[in-house]
Amino acid sequence: MGSLKHTRKETQENKIMSDRLTALSPHASIITLNVNGLNSPIKRHRVAKWIKEQDPTICCLQETHLSPKDKHRLRVKGWRTILQANSKEKKADVAILISDQVDFKIRQVKRDKEGQYIRIKGTFHQEEITHKYLHTQDRGTKVHKATINKPKRRH
Repeated sequence: MGSLKHTRKETQENKIMSDRLTALSPHASIITLNVNGLNSPIKRHRVAKWIKEQDPTICCLQETHLSPKDKHRLRVKGWRTILQANSKEKKADVAILISDQVDFKIRQVKRDKEGQYIRIKGTFHQEEITHKYLHTQDRGTKVHKATINKPKRRH
């Protein structure tokens, strides 16, 4: 009987420790969406509503067809950090929106002049990460990738 009480106590302690670790190391959700142009106010409203419903940590948009001066058209309540890569013409282009609810500190942003990719280096809840968002068209097929790579720790 004493052994059973000891096991229950260990289980409770393990759950408490697991809850603490979860609070210290939250997860990230990344969604991508091909919006095929955001020049229409109705479409921007629908996209903003969809982003709020999905509630991702990071939202990657492709084919925004916006110019660099149109950044205000990407605004969504709750996602103040907006990064975009645009070409001089309104074509393709990618954008990344980062939720206000996460501790994401951007250290470096790299964009190409054609609006095909954005790379962000920084910290996500005090962990060093690199986030790459790439949009290419190869033989009519659209390929997009959103990844978070956690670098190896140095000893």
